[in-house]
Amino acid sequence: MSRMSPEEFAKAIGAGLLSFPVTHFSGDGSAFDEPAYREHIDWLLQHKPAGLFAAGGTGEFFSLTLEEFSAVVSAAVGQTSGRVPVVAGCGYGTAIAKQFVRAGEAAGANGLLLFPPYLINADPAGLAAHVEAVCASTGLGVIFYNRDNAILNEVWLERLCARCPNLVGFKDGYGDIELMTRIYARLGDRLTYIGGLPTAEIFALPYLEMGVTTYSSAIFNFLPRFAQEFYAAVRRHDHAMVYKELREFVLPYVDIRNRHKGYAVSIVKAGMRAVGRSAGPVRTPLTDLDASEMEALTKLIAGRS
Repeated sequence: MSRMSPEEFAKAIGAGLLSFPVTHFSGDGSAFDEPAYREHIDWLLQHKPAGLFAAGGTGEFFSLTLEEFSAVVSAAVGQTSGRVPVVAGCGYGTAIAKQFVRAGEAAGANGLLLFPPYLINADPAGLAAHVEAVCASTGLGVIFYNRDNAILNEVWLERLCARCPNLVGFKDGYGDIELMTRIYARLGDRLTYIGGLPTAEIFALPYLEMGVTTYSSAIFNFLPRFAQEFYAAVRRHDHAMVYKELREFVLPYVDIRNRHKGYAVSIVKAGMRAVGRSAGPVRTPLTDLDASEMEALTKLIAGRS
């Protein structure tokens, strides 16, 4: 895929369900397993995601060195061969975020997902300056990830959109319905809106009503057909099917996810093992599911893969 303009990138990622692949590690978690990762990307593409987040949150961006990050994004770009846009993560402080931006550009990414700065709870003015500096450092389309210690309201976002033409996406991982409504009411189609809460399927119907037409599905990693069928039901407002699947699969899955901190990532790699497509362990400080949790998840997934 040739380098996309920010506008083309925004349109592409809003066209369907998004997937953010796990990053495959060796058995002891010490090294990136590129062949397995490439094979996984190829499998996901058979189920037609609208885009892939390489080295995103589920891809353990926070545990990757800059060299590993470059290898992951390059592998995703190479394996997709232009079939879908690849979104690379970037984050930490402004200077380091720019390093990841340059690495993502060099690896051929079509756009960027800007994670919150490390540790700091900044004033909105400082956070906006950070976002503006990152956007100014690249010609790629940028998605701002509104979550944790990086929350901006509609006033600050409007200012940023005026200053940063390549700020084209807003991914919500905060879950404030009033704030999301205010943002969409003020900015409308200036941004592409992406659901980014953990296990985004739970929020898909109410968020669709607020103009959030897509989300990134972690479940896509191990049950891509289910993920696409669920998304299709959401888009056609099939409440009966959506709530049936929430009751029978998604909410029991979330019950396991909620047993320990960090399991939003760990349970995805556990799901990979449950369907016979292991991606290796999560890296510390995350922890893998214990034997009883793994058994419960495997039973839940059985028959759906």
